[in-house]
Amino acid sequence: MYTVPDLPYEFDALSPAIEEKIMRLHHDKHHAGYVKNTNDALAQHEELLALPIEELIQNLDKVPENIRTKVRNNAGGHANHSLFWTIMTPLSGSKPSSELESKLLSTFTDMETFKSNFTEAATGIFGSGWAWLTLKNGELTIETTPNQDSPFMSGSTPLLGLDVWEHAYYLQYENRRPEYVQAWWNIVNWEEVSRRFEQAK
Repeated sequence: MYTVPDLPYEFDALSPAIEEKIMRLHHDKHHAGYVKNTNDALAQHEELLALPIEELIQNLDKVPENIRTKVRNNAGGHANHSLFWTIMTPLSGSKPSSELESKLLSTFTDMETFKSNFTEAATGIFGSGWAWLTLKNGELTIETTPNQDSPFMSGSTPLLGLDVWEHAYYLQYENRRPEYVQAWWNIVNWEEVSRRFEQAK
């Protein structure tokens, strides 16, 4: 059975970028819902429930067709949110490792260009979805996915992800998604993103 991971910080720790009421709703209701729905869908398929969540969503063709869409949506939501909580931090001064920074600079010219391109991708998503920094075939790429799809589903490894579903920000920012995205940059946990980069290489 999949379970909702605890936050690595208190619910109010990311304020003012993301307020406590949003974090509680997002973690305890939305993420918990994805986990419950995944477990329910796979209740008769113990061999699939035993897979790490990333492996499950990389192999959706192994999921029976009659439950595949439900598993895709909900297992994707579980995987995405499990990553999302870890790539944010209340600690100030987070920076990419020298190796990741070098790769970012060689790919995007400078950090401001990277952040600008990522922000443009995140704010440009129509409806619900995610913006990602991914690694595929040794190269960094900015991607977007609709709904709760994950880059793992198309062979990329997500390093950094931003949830732009309305439930992630609307209670605080209403329809001002660009304001939410700009505030989020202040809480990115670059140490965790760097760790994921090293692991993905």
